[in-house]
Amino acid sequence: MEQEVATQVVGLGGSTDFSLIQLFLRADFVVKSVIIILIAASIFSWALIFEKYKLFKKIEKSTTSFEEKFWKSRSAESFYNSLTNREKDPVANIFQSAMTELIKTKSKSSAVQSNRVSRVIEISADKEIKLIEKHFTFLATVGSTAPFIGLFGTVWGIMNSFQSIAISRNTSLAIVAPGIAEALFATALGLLAAIPAVVAYNKFNSDSKKYSGRIENFSKRFISII
Repeated sequence: MEQEVATQVVGLGGSTDFSLIQLFLRADFVVKSVIIILIAASIFSWALIFEKYKLFKKIEKSTTSFEEKFWKSRSAESFYNSLTNREKDPVANIFQSAMTELIKTKSKSSAVQSNRVSRVIEISADKEIKLIEKHFTFLATVGSTAPFIGLFGTVWGIMNSFQSIAISRNTSLAIVAPGIAEALFATALGLLAAIPAVVAYNKFNSDSKKYSGRIENFSKRFISII
């Protein structure tokens, strides 16, 4: 009789659907919450990755074009007058802010002009870099916390599996398999969210530092010709 019951349990376990949807539907509230959090974090991370990739590609092209036009122009003021207010390049925005301040301080001494323009450039550059690095913290947070959130779901799922063993008093793998599968699913989602976020954060952080150096180089050259 016991052998027949064991056979039925094993057969039931063998026919259990282990698709991702069923793993989610069978999970309890805590594991479902973990899965939803990790999926949402992963989706937002990928949206942010594509956005930042397009942004760096765009500003690299626009800044190169701006610098070429700037250094070929007759004078900074004539080039400033030819620009429109719709310029969407960070270096162009910094240049426009600096030129606006320079025109305002025409009646001042060269030392005063240089100091005030330098401050404006510094403030504008800091503003542009902050806009570029917006949401970088989210990628870093997902990269560092997602594996632990997934691990929490894993531990919770395994605890449920042991509770199933205690309640059924049956050590068959068919009893614990669903809970373990849910637990491993949470772990996999944690890694799936964390790995791209970490790689993207390191890549974009490096690109941001390079672009900051480019802004600093332009700023120094611009101040030297005032």
